[in-house]
Amino acid sequence: MADLKKWDVEDPKFWESEGKKIANRNLWISIPSLLCGFAVWLYWGIITVQMLNLGFPFAKSELFTLMAIAGLTGATLRIPSSFFIRLCGGRNTIFFTTALLMIPAFGAGMALQDKNTPLWVFQLLALLSGLGGGNFASSMSNISFFFPKKQQGLALGLNAGLGNFGVTTMQIIVPLFMTFGAFGAMGGDPMTLVSSSGTLIGKIEAGSDTWIQNAGFVWLLLLVPLAFAGWFLMNNIKTPEVSPDIGNPVSSFAKITFMLLIGFITAIFGLWLMLPESANGSGFGVPKEVVLVLVIASTVFLLKALPGEIGTSLKRQYKIFNNKHTWVMSVIYTMTFGSFIGFAAAFPLAIKVIFGYSHVMVDGVMTHDTINPNGPSALMYAWMGPFIGALIRPVGGWISDKVGGALVTQICSVIMVASALGVAHYMKAAYASASPEEFFVPFFILFLVLFAATGIGNGSTFRTIAMVFPKEQAGPVLGWTSAVAAYGAFYIPKVFGEQIKATTPEYALIGFAIFYGVCVFINWWFYLRKSGEFYNP
Repeated sequence: MADLKKWDVEDPKFWESEGKKIANRNLWISIPSLLCGFAVWLYWGIITVQMLNLGFPFAKSELFTLMAIAGLTGATLRIPSSFFIRLCGGRNTIFFTTALLMIPAFGAGMALQDKNTPLWVFQLLALLSGLGGGNFASSMSNISFFFPKKQQGLALGLNAGLGNFGVTTMQIIVPLFMTFGAFGAMGGDPMTLVSSSGTLIGKIEAGSDTWIQNAGFVWLLLLVPLAFAGWFLMNNIKTPEVSPDIGNPVSSFAKITFMLLIGFITAIFGLWLMLPESANGSGFGVPKEVVLVLVIASTVFLLKALPGEIGTSLKRQYKIFNNKHTWVMSVIYTMTFGSFIGFAAAFPLAIKVIFGYSHVMVDGVMTHDTINPNGPSALMYAWMGPFIGALIRPVGGWISDKVGGALVTQICSVIMVASALGVAHYMKAAYASASPEEFFVPFFILFLVLFAATGIGNGSTFRTIAMVFPKEQAGPVLGWTSAVAAYGAFYIPKVFGEQIKATTPEYALIGFAIFYGVCVFINWWFYLRKSGEFYNP
Protein backbone atom coordinates (compact mmCIF):
# COMPACT_ATOMS: atom_id res chain seq x y z
CA MET A 1 0.00 0.00 0.00
CA ALA A 2 2.64 2.54 1.05
CA ASP A 3 5.08 1.99 -1.85
CA LEU A 4 4.18 2.59 -5.50
CA LYS A 5 6.45 0.65 -7.88
CA LYS A 6 4.62 1.82 -11.04
CA TRP A 7 3.82 5.49 -11.46
CA ASP A 8 3.19 7.01 -14.89
CA VAL A 9 0.82 9.95 -14.53
CA GLU A 10 1.53 11.20 -18.06
CA ASP A 11 -0.32 8.09 -19.33
CA PRO A 12 -4.00 9.19 -19.44
CA LYS A 13 -5.31 5.64 -18.98
CA PHE A 14 -3.18 5.06 -15.83
CA TRP A 15 -4.07 8.52 -14.49
CA GLU A 16 -7.82 8.02 -14.85
CA SER A 17 -7.89 4.40 -13.66
CA GLU A 18 -5.77 4.69 -10.49
CA GLY A 19 -3.34 7.63 -10.51
CA LYS A 20 -5.83 10.47 -9.92
CA LYS A 21 -7.37 8.89 -6.80
CA ILE A 22 -3.95 8.20 -5.20
CA ALA A 23 -2.60 11.66 -6.10
CA ASN A 24 -5.60 13.50 -4.64
CA ARG A 25 -5.47 11.46 -1.43
CA ASN A 26 -1.80 12.39 -0.96
CA LEU A 27 -2.52 16.05 -1.78
CA TRP A 28 -5.35 16.39 0.76
CA ILE A 29 -3.19 14.97 3.55
CA SER A 30 -0.22 17.12 2.47
CA ILE A 31 -2.20 20.40 2.58
CA PRO A 32 -3.27 20.35 6.27
CA SER A 33 0.17 18.99 7.24
CA LEU A 34 1.81 21.98 5.53
CA LEU A 35 -0.77 24.34 7.02
CA CYS A 36 0.23 23.13 10.51
CA GLY A 37 3.89 23.61 9.56
CA PHE A 38 3.32 27.29 8.70
CA ALA A 39 1.24 27.74 11.87
CA VAL A 40 3.85 26.28 14.26
CA TRP A 41 6.66 28.14 12.44
CA LEU A 42 5.06 31.58 12.78
CA TYR A 43 2.95 31.36 15.96
CA TRP A 44 5.60 33.31 17.89
CA GLY A 45 4.24 36.46 16.23
CA ILE A 46 0.99 35.98 18.21
CA ILE A 47 2.49 34.38 21.33
CA THR A 48 4.91 37.29 21.88
CA VAL A 49 2.05 39.81 21.76
CA GLN A 50 0.21 37.88 24.46
CA MET A 51 3.44 37.56 26.50
CA LEU A 52 3.55 41.39 26.53
CA ASN A 53 -0.16 41.53 27.46
CA LEU A 54 0.56 39.20 30.42
CA GLY A 55 3.66 41.06 31.61
CA PHE A 56 6.29 38.38 30.89
CA PRO A 57 9.62 39.89 32.07
CA PHE A 58 11.27 40.31 28.64
CA ALA A 59 12.20 43.42 26.66
CA LYS A 60 10.26 44.03 23.42
CA SER A 61 13.46 43.64 21.40
CA GLU A 62 14.08 40.22 23.06
CA LEU A 63 10.60 39.08 22.02
CA PHE A 64 11.31 40.10 18.42
CA THR A 65 14.37 37.79 18.55
CA LEU A 66 12.05 34.79 19.08
CA MET A 67 10.41 35.38 15.68
CA ALA A 68 13.80 36.04 14.09
CA ILE A 69 15.16 32.73 15.50
CA ALA A 70 12.18 30.76 14.15
CA GLY A 71 12.49 32.61 10.82
CA LEU A 72 16.21 31.96 10.35
CA THR A 73 15.93 28.28 11.29
CA GLY A 74 12.83 27.63 9.15
CA ALA A 75 14.43 29.17 6.06
CA THR A 76 17.72 27.32 6.62
CA LEU A 77 15.92 23.96 7.03
CA ARG A 78 14.31 24.47 3.61
CA ILE A 79 17.71 23.88 2.02
CA PRO A 80 18.15 20.24 3.19
CA SER A 81 14.37 19.65 3.01
CA SER A 82 14.46 20.26 -0.77
CA PHE A 83 16.26 16.91 -1.19
CA PHE A 84 14.34 14.65 1.23
CA ILE A 85 11.87 13.14 -1.27
CA ARG A 86 14.46 11.55 -3.56
CA LEU A 87 16.50 10.21 -0.64
CA CYS A 88 13.75 9.22 1.81
CA GLY A 89 10.40 8.94 0.00
CA GLY A 90 7.29 11.15 0.21
CA ARG A 91 5.28 9.22 2.79
CA ASN A 92 8.28 8.74 5.09
CA THR A 93 9.20 12.44 4.83
CA ILE A 94 5.73 13.95 5.36
CA PHE A 95 4.91 11.59 8.24
CA PHE A 96 8.19 12.19 10.07
CA THR A 97 8.45 15.97 9.55
CA THR A 98 4.79 16.42 10.60
CA ALA A 99 5.31 14.26 13.70
CA LEU A 100 8.39 16.31 14.66
CA LEU A 101 6.19 19.44 14.94
CA MET A 102 4.62 17.95 18.06
CA ILE A 103 7.87 18.64 19.97
CA PRO A 104 7.83 22.49 19.71
CA ALA A 105 4.00 22.59 20.00
CA PHE A 106 3.95 20.57 23.24
CA GLY A 107 7.07 22.33 24.55
CA ALA A 108 5.55 25.79 23.99
CA GLY A 109 2.40 24.71 25.82
CA MET A 110 4.46 23.64 28.84
CA ALA A 111 6.90 26.60 28.91
CA LEU A 112 4.19 29.28 28.57
CA GLN A 113 2.51 28.19 31.84
CA ASP A 114 5.20 29.95 33.90
CA LYS A 115 6.28 33.60 33.58
CA ASN A 116 9.63 32.65 35.16
CA THR A 117 10.58 30.35 32.28
CA PRO A 118 13.99 31.69 31.15
CA LEU A 119 14.48 33.30 27.75
CA TRP A 120 16.77 30.51 26.50
CA VAL A 121 13.91 27.97 26.78
CA PHE A 122 11.70 30.09 24.52
CA GLN A 123 14.64 30.58 22.15
CA LEU A 124 15.14 26.80 21.94
CA LEU A 125 11.43 26.28 21.25
CA ALA A 126 11.50 29.02 18.57
CA LEU A 127 14.48 27.23 17.01
CA LEU A 128 12.53 23.93 16.91
CA SER A 129 9.49 25.75 15.45
CA GLY A 130 11.68 26.27 12.39
CA LEU A 131 10.88 22.65 11.48
CA GLY A 132 7.52 23.94 10.24
CA GLY A 133 9.20 26.41 7.88
CA GLY A 134 11.45 23.72 6.39
CA ASN A 135 8.48 21.47 5.58
CA PHE A 136 7.38 23.68 2.66
CA ALA A 137 10.28 22.57 0.45
CA SER A 138 9.76 18.82 0.93
CA SER A 139 5.97 19.12 0.66
CA MET A 140 6.09 21.01 -2.67
CA SER A 141 8.72 18.65 -4.06
CA ASN A 142 6.59 15.62 -3.09
CA ILE A 143 3.31 16.85 -4.60
CA SER A 144 4.99 17.77 -7.91
CA PHE A 145 5.66 14.05 -8.56
CA PHE A 146 2.05 12.94 -8.03
CA PHE A 147 0.40 14.98 -10.80
CA PRO A 148 0.76 15.15 -14.60
CA LYS A 149 2.46 18.30 -15.91
CA LYS A 150 -0.77 19.85 -17.13
CA GLN A 151 -2.26 19.63 -13.62
CA GLN A 152 0.84 20.46 -11.59
CA GLY A 153 0.10 24.18 -11.55
CA LEU A 154 -3.23 23.69 -9.83
CA ALA A 155 -1.93 20.99 -7.43
CA LEU A 156 1.13 23.03 -6.40
CA GLY A 157 -1.01 26.18 -6.18
CA LEU A 158 -3.44 24.44 -3.82
CA ASN A 159 -0.62 22.98 -1.72
CA ALA A 160 1.29 26.29 -1.44
CA GLY A 161 -1.74 28.60 -1.26
CA LEU A 162 -3.72 26.61 1.31
CA GLY A 163 -0.46 25.87 3.15
CA ASN A 164 0.18 29.63 3.38
CA PHE A 165 -3.26 29.91 4.97
CA GLY A 166 -1.61 28.28 7.99
CA VAL A 167 -0.47 31.79 8.96
CA THR A 168 -4.01 33.21 8.91
CA THR A 169 -5.54 30.07 10.46
CA MET A 170 -3.03 30.34 13.31
CA GLN A 171 -3.66 34.07 13.80
CA ILE A 172 -7.40 33.35 14.17
CA ILE A 173 -7.34 30.03 16.09
CA VAL A 174 -4.62 30.84 18.65
CA PRO A 175 -6.26 34.01 20.12
CA LEU A 176 -9.65 32.23 20.28
CA PHE A 177 -8.24 29.14 22.04
CA MET A 178 -6.43 31.35 24.56
CA THR A 179 -9.78 32.62 25.86
CA PHE A 180 -10.92 29.37 27.54
CA GLY A 181 -9.53 26.28 29.28
CA ALA A 182 -9.86 24.02 26.25
CA PHE A 183 -7.89 21.16 27.81
CA GLY A 184 -9.34 21.28 31.33
CA ALA A 185 -7.09 20.45 34.26
CA MET A 186 -4.55 18.82 31.91
CA GLY A 187 -4.06 22.16 30.12
CA GLY A 188 -2.85 24.11 33.18
CA ASP A 189 -4.10 27.22 34.98
CA PRO A 190 -4.97 30.57 33.39
CA MET A 191 -3.02 33.83 33.81
CA THR A 192 -4.48 37.33 34.19
CA LEU A 193 -4.03 39.97 31.46
CA VAL A 194 -2.26 43.14 32.61
CA SER A 195 -3.14 44.93 29.36
CA SER A 196 -6.03 44.38 26.97
CA SER A 197 -5.91 41.62 24.36
CA GLY A 198 -8.35 40.51 21.67
CA THR A 199 -9.56 37.95 19.16
CA LEU A 200 -11.19 38.00 15.74
CA ILE A 201 -14.49 38.68 17.57
CA GLY A 202 -13.39 41.68 19.64
CA LYS A 203 -11.33 43.22 22.40
CA ILE A 204 -10.64 41.48 25.75
CA GLU A 205 -10.13 43.81 28.70
CA ALA A 206 -7.22 43.73 31.15
CA GLY A 207 -7.98 41.62 34.24
CA SER A 208 -9.49 38.78 32.17
CA ASP A 209 -8.18 35.21 32.38
CA THR A 210 -6.20 33.82 29.45
CA TRP A 211 -4.72 30.41 28.68
CA ILE A 212 -1.61 31.39 26.66
CA GLN A 213 -0.32 27.77 26.78
CA ASN A 214 -3.16 26.74 24.43
CA ALA A 215 -1.20 28.48 21.64
CA GLY A 216 1.04 25.41 21.60
CA PHE A 217 -1.31 22.64 22.76
CA VAL A 218 -4.04 23.37 20.18
CA TRP A 219 -1.86 22.15 17.29
CA LEU A 220 -1.60 18.68 18.83
CA LEU A 221 -5.32 18.25 18.02
CA LEU A 222 -4.36 18.36 14.33
CA LEU A 223 -0.79 17.03 14.34
CA VAL A 224 -1.55 13.69 16.03
CA PRO A 225 -4.28 12.60 13.54
CA LEU A 226 -2.28 14.03 10.60
CA ALA A 227 0.77 11.93 11.55
CA PHE A 228 -1.43 8.81 11.55
CA ALA A 229 -3.00 9.83 8.20
CA GLY A 230 0.44 10.43 6.68
CA TRP A 231 1.70 7.02 7.79
CA PHE A 232 -1.32 4.93 6.79
CA LEU A 233 -2.69 6.82 3.75
CA MET A 234 0.27 8.45 1.93
CA ASN A 235 2.69 6.80 -0.50
CA ASN A 236 6.37 6.59 -1.44
CA ILE A 237 6.86 6.59 -5.24
CA LYS A 238 9.69 4.05 -5.64
CA THR A 239 10.43 4.65 -9.33
CA PRO A 240 13.86 5.57 -10.79
CA GLU A 241 12.82 9.23 -11.36
CA VAL A 242 11.43 9.89 -7.86
CA SER A 243 12.65 7.84 -4.86
CA PRO A 244 14.52 4.80 -6.25
CA ASP A 245 16.46 3.64 -3.20
CA ILE A 246 15.03 4.81 0.11
CA GLY A 247 15.73 1.77 2.28
CA ASN A 248 13.50 1.07 5.28
CA PRO A 249 11.57 3.82 7.12
CA VAL A 250 14.00 3.92 10.06
CA SER A 251 16.97 4.60 7.76
CA SER A 252 14.91 7.33 6.03
CA PHE A 253 14.13 8.97 9.39
CA ALA A 254 17.85 8.82 10.26
CA LYS A 255 18.82 10.56 6.98
CA ILE A 256 16.19 13.28 7.54
CA THR A 257 17.35 13.81 11.13
CA PHE A 258 21.00 14.06 10.11
CA MET A 259 20.35 16.55 7.31
CA LEU A 260 18.08 18.64 9.56
CA LEU A 261 20.84 18.69 12.19
CA ILE A 262 23.19 20.31 9.66
CA GLY A 263 20.61 23.09 9.15
CA PHE A 264 20.12 23.49 12.90
CA ILE A 265 23.88 23.68 13.56
CA THR A 266 24.52 26.38 10.93
CA ALA A 267 21.45 28.36 12.10
CA ILE A 268 22.51 28.15 15.77
CA PHE A 269 26.03 29.29 14.88
CA GLY A 270 24.67 32.24 12.89
CA LEU A 271 22.31 33.25 15.69
CA TRP A 272 25.11 33.01 18.28
CA LEU A 273 27.32 35.31 16.17
CA MET A 274 24.56 37.88 15.86
CA LEU A 275 22.66 37.99 19.14
CA PRO A 276 23.76 40.14 22.09
CA GLU A 277 24.96 38.50 25.32
CA SER A 278 21.71 39.52 27.05
CA ALA A 279 19.86 37.30 24.54
CA ASN A 280 22.31 34.36 24.98
CA GLY A 281 24.45 35.32 21.98
CA SER A 282 28.18 35.92 21.62
CA GLY A 283 27.87 39.70 21.87
CA PHE A 284 30.10 40.01 18.76
CA GLY A 285 27.26 41.81 16.99
CA VAL A 286 28.05 40.33 13.56
CA PRO A 287 25.74 42.11 11.05
CA LYS A 288 22.64 40.08 10.15
CA GLU A 289 23.45 40.34 6.43
CA VAL A 290 26.85 38.70 6.98
CA VAL A 291 25.20 36.03 9.14
CA LEU A 292 22.70 35.25 6.35
CA VAL A 293 25.45 34.72 3.78
CA LEU A 294 27.48 32.58 6.22
CA VAL A 295 24.50 30.41 7.17
CA ILE A 296 23.36 29.79 3.58
CA ALA A 297 26.89 29.14 2.27
CA SER A 298 27.89 26.81 5.12
CA THR A 299 24.61 24.83 4.87
CA VAL A 300 25.02 24.36 1.10
CA PHE A 301 28.72 23.42 1.48
CA LEU A 302 28.19 20.93 4.33
CA LEU A 303 25.35 19.17 2.50
CA LYS A 304 27.41 18.92 -0.68
CA ALA A 305 30.31 17.43 1.32
CA LEU A 306 28.15 14.53 2.54
CA PRO A 307 29.34 11.18 1.18
CA GLY A 308 27.33 8.78 -0.99
CA GLU A 309 24.06 9.42 -2.75
CA ILE A 310 23.22 12.63 -0.92
CA GLY A 311 26.36 14.45 -2.12
CA THR A 312 26.03 13.03 -5.65
CA SER A 313 22.39 14.09 -5.92
CA LEU A 314 23.20 17.61 -4.71
CA LYS A 315 26.14 18.09 -7.11
CA ARG A 316 23.77 17.49 -10.03
CA GLN A 317 21.18 19.93 -8.68
CA TYR A 318 23.75 22.62 -7.84
CA LYS A 319 24.15 23.34 -11.60
CA ILE A 320 21.38 25.92 -11.18
CA PHE A 321 23.95 28.22 -9.54
CA ASN A 322 25.73 28.64 -12.90
CA ASN A 323 22.63 30.33 -14.32
CA LYS A 324 22.51 34.10 -13.61
CA HIS A 325 18.69 34.02 -13.63
CA THR A 326 18.76 31.85 -10.49
CA TRP A 327 20.28 34.80 -8.64
CA VAL A 328 18.01 37.40 -10.30
CA MET A 329 14.87 35.45 -9.43
CA SER A 330 16.15 34.86 -5.87
CA VAL A 331 16.25 38.65 -5.37
CA ILE A 332 12.82 39.24 -6.95
CA TYR A 333 11.13 36.38 -5.07
CA THR A 334 12.68 37.67 -1.84
CA MET A 335 10.91 40.98 -2.54
CA THR A 336 7.52 39.24 -2.87
CA PHE A 337 7.46 36.08 -0.71
CA GLY A 338 10.18 37.31 1.66
CA SER A 339 8.10 40.40 2.39
CA PHE A 340 4.87 38.38 2.76
CA ILE A 341 6.31 35.92 5.27
CA GLY A 342 8.38 38.54 7.13
CA PHE A 343 5.50 40.98 7.53
CA ALA A 344 3.21 38.09 8.56
CA ALA A 345 5.67 37.29 11.36
CA ALA A 346 6.25 40.90 12.51
CA PHE A 347 2.82 42.52 11.90
CA PRO A 348 1.08 41.56 15.21
CA LEU A 349 3.95 42.71 17.45
CA ALA A 350 4.48 45.86 15.35
CA ILE A 351 0.80 46.82 15.87
CA LYS A 352 1.09 46.12 19.60
CA VAL A 353 4.34 48.05 20.14
CA ILE A 354 3.44 51.09 18.01
CA PHE A 355 -0.29 51.48 18.78
CA GLY A 356 -0.69 49.60 22.09
CA TYR A 357 1.43 52.12 24.00
CA SER A 358 1.16 55.89 24.39
CA HIS A 359 4.35 57.69 23.40
CA VAL A 360 4.69 60.53 25.91
CA MET A 361 7.36 62.94 27.15
CA VAL A 362 8.53 62.35 30.71
CA ASP A 363 11.09 64.87 32.04
CA GLY A 364 12.02 65.83 28.48
CA VAL A 365 12.53 62.22 27.34
CA MET A 366 10.16 60.41 24.94
CA THR A 367 8.94 57.15 26.57
CA HIS A 368 7.19 54.19 24.91
CA ASP A 369 5.98 52.01 27.79
CA THR A 370 2.72 53.63 28.97
CA ILE A 371 -0.12 51.24 28.10
CA ASN A 372 -2.61 52.88 25.69
CA PRO A 373 -6.16 51.91 26.80
CA ASN A 374 -7.53 53.06 23.42
CA GLY A 375 -5.03 51.08 21.33
CA PRO A 376 -6.34 48.61 18.72
CA SER A 377 -5.94 44.92 19.57
CA ALA A 378 -3.16 43.39 17.46
CA LEU A 379 -4.81 39.97 17.75
CA MET A 380 -8.06 41.37 16.34
CA TYR A 381 -6.53 42.82 13.16
CA ALA A 382 -3.20 41.10 12.40
CA TRP A 383 -4.70 38.05 10.63
CA MET A 384 -6.17 40.16 7.80
CA GLY A 385 -2.83 40.94 6.14
CA PRO A 386 -1.62 37.35 5.62
CA PHE A 387 -5.22 36.34 4.74
CA ILE A 388 -5.32 38.82 1.84
CA GLY A 389 -1.76 37.91 0.73
CA ALA A 390 -2.50 34.16 0.65
CA LEU A 391 -5.99 34.52 -0.88
CA ILE A 392 -4.83 36.72 -3.75
CA ARG A 393 -1.72 34.66 -4.65
CA PRO A 394 -3.48 32.47 -7.29
CA VAL A 395 -4.87 35.66 -8.88
CA GLY A 396 -1.28 36.77 -9.54
CA GLY A 397 -0.57 33.59 -11.49
CA TRP A 398 -3.84 33.84 -13.41
CA ILE A 399 -3.27 37.50 -14.44
CA SER A 400 0.33 36.68 -15.37
CA ASP A 401 -0.84 33.98 -17.77
CA LYS A 402 -2.86 36.69 -19.56
CA VAL A 403 -0.43 39.66 -19.63
CA GLY A 404 3.02 38.25 -18.70
CA GLY A 405 4.64 37.62 -15.32
CA ALA A 406 7.33 40.31 -15.38
CA LEU A 407 4.82 43.10 -16.13
CA VAL A 408 2.64 42.03 -13.18
CA THR A 409 5.73 41.85 -10.94
CA GLN A 410 6.74 45.36 -12.04
CA ILE A 411 3.36 46.87 -11.17
CA CYS A 412 3.41 45.09 -7.78
CA SER A 413 6.95 46.38 -7.10
CA VAL A 414 5.94 50.00 -7.72
CA ILE A 415 2.87 49.60 -5.45
CA MET A 416 5.11 48.07 -2.76
CA VAL A 417 7.49 51.06 -2.89
CA ALA A 418 4.62 53.55 -2.51
CA SER A 419 2.72 51.66 0.21
CA ALA A 420 5.90 50.95 2.24
CA LEU A 421 6.74 54.67 2.26
CA GLY A 422 3.13 55.46 3.28
CA VAL A 423 3.29 52.95 6.15
CA ALA A 424 6.62 54.51 7.25
CA HIS A 425 5.01 57.96 7.36
CA TYR A 426 2.14 56.88 9.61
CA MET A 427 4.44 54.73 11.77
CA LYS A 428 6.61 57.77 12.47
CA ALA A 429 3.59 59.91 13.31
CA ALA A 430 2.11 57.23 15.61
CA TYR A 431 5.39 56.55 17.42
CA ALA A 432 5.63 60.20 18.43
CA SER A 433 2.02 60.54 19.59
CA ALA A 434 0.30 60.15 22.97
CA SER A 435 -2.76 58.87 21.04
CA PRO A 436 -1.24 56.73 18.24
CA GLU A 437 -4.61 55.09 17.48
CA GLU A 438 -5.47 58.24 15.44
CA PHE A 439 -3.04 57.02 12.77
CA PHE A 440 -4.05 53.35 12.83
CA VAL A 441 -6.59 53.28 9.97
CA PRO A 442 -4.31 54.69 7.21
CA PHE A 443 -1.38 52.61 8.56
CA PHE A 444 -3.52 49.45 8.48
CA ILE A 445 -5.03 50.06 5.02
CA LEU A 446 -1.61 50.74 3.47
CA PHE A 447 -0.20 47.60 5.11
CA LEU A 448 -3.08 45.56 3.61
CA VAL A 449 -2.22 47.03 0.18
CA LEU A 450 1.40 45.96 0.80
CA PHE A 451 0.27 42.42 1.67
CA ALA A 452 -1.94 42.25 -1.44
CA ALA A 453 0.95 43.35 -3.69
CA THR A 454 3.24 40.68 -2.20
CA GLY A 455 0.56 38.03 -2.78
CA ILE A 456 0.01 38.90 -6.45
CA GLY A 457 3.80 39.16 -6.89
CA ASN A 458 4.25 35.65 -5.45
CA GLY A 459 2.04 34.27 -8.21
CA SER A 460 3.68 36.28 -11.00
CA THR A 461 7.27 35.38 -10.02
CA PHE A 462 6.42 31.64 -10.01
CA ARG A 463 5.11 32.06 -13.57
CA THR A 464 8.33 33.86 -14.63
CA ILE A 465 10.51 31.06 -13.20
CA ALA A 466 8.49 28.47 -15.16
CA MET A 467 9.07 30.45 -18.39
CA VAL A 468 12.76 31.36 -17.92
CA PHE A 469 14.26 28.02 -16.81
CA PRO A 470 14.41 24.68 -18.65
CA LYS A 471 12.16 21.99 -17.13
CA GLU A 472 14.93 20.11 -15.33
CA GLN A 473 16.07 23.32 -13.59
CA ALA A 474 12.70 24.90 -12.78
CA GLY A 475 12.03 22.54 -9.83
CA PRO A 476 15.37 23.05 -8.03
CA VAL A 477 15.18 26.81 -8.72
CA LEU A 478 11.72 26.99 -7.13
CA GLY A 479 13.10 25.13 -4.10
CA TRP A 480 16.18 27.35 -3.85
CA THR A 481 14.37 30.68 -4.32
CA SER A 482 11.70 29.68 -1.78
CA ALA A 483 14.46 28.89 0.74
CA VAL A 484 16.26 32.21 0.19
CA ALA A 485 13.01 34.22 0.26
CA ALA A 486 11.93 32.51 3.49
CA TYR A 487 14.78 34.33 5.23
CA GLY A 488 12.38 37.30 5.16
CA ALA A 489 10.76 35.64 8.20
CA PHE A 490 14.07 36.18 9.99
CA TYR A 491 15.24 39.48 8.52
CA ILE A 492 12.08 41.59 8.76
CA PRO A 493 11.29 40.88 12.48
CA LYS A 494 15.01 41.43 13.24
CA VAL A 495 14.99 44.84 11.51
CA PHE A 496 11.72 45.81 13.23
CA GLY A 497 13.16 44.80 16.61
CA GLU A 498 16.36 46.82 16.04
CA GLN A 499 14.53 49.92 14.83
CA ILE A 500 11.96 49.81 17.66
CA LYS A 501 14.85 49.57 20.13
CA ALA A 502 16.36 52.63 18.38
CA THR A 503 12.88 54.33 18.56
CA THR A 504 12.81 54.77 14.74
CA PRO A 505 10.48 51.98 13.44
CA GLU A 506 9.78 53.95 10.27
CA TYR A 507 13.38 53.38 9.13
CA ALA A 508 12.56 49.67 8.69
CA LEU A 509 9.89 50.42 6.07
CA ILE A 510 12.01 53.10 4.36
CA GLY A 511 14.80 50.52 4.01
CA PHE A 512 12.40 47.95 2.55
CA ALA A 513 11.05 50.57 0.11
CA ILE A 514 14.61 51.24 -1.13
CA PHE A 515 15.09 47.48 -1.69
CA TYR A 516 11.80 47.32 -3.63
CA GLY A 517 13.02 50.22 -5.77
CA VAL A 518 16.18 48.28 -6.62
CA CYS A 519 13.97 45.30 -7.57
CA VAL A 520 11.95 47.54 -9.93
CA PHE A 521 15.17 48.27 -11.82
CA ILE A 522 16.41 44.63 -11.76
CA ASN A 523 13.06 43.31 -13.05
CA TRP A 524 12.99 45.91 -15.82
CA TRP A 525 16.62 45.29 -16.82
CA PHE A 526 16.34 41.52 -17.13
CA TYR A 527 12.71 40.92 -18.11
CA LEU A 528 11.05 44.08 -19.47
CA ARG A 529 13.67 45.52 -21.87
CA LYS A 530 12.81 44.81 -25.51
CA SER A 531 16.49 44.03 -26.15
CA GLY A 532 16.82 41.67 -23.15
CA GLU A 533 17.29 37.87 -23.30
CA PHE A 534 13.65 37.43 -22.18
CA TYR A 535 10.79 39.87 -22.63
CA ASN A 536 7.93 39.79 -20.11
CA PRO A 537 8.14 36.05 -19.27
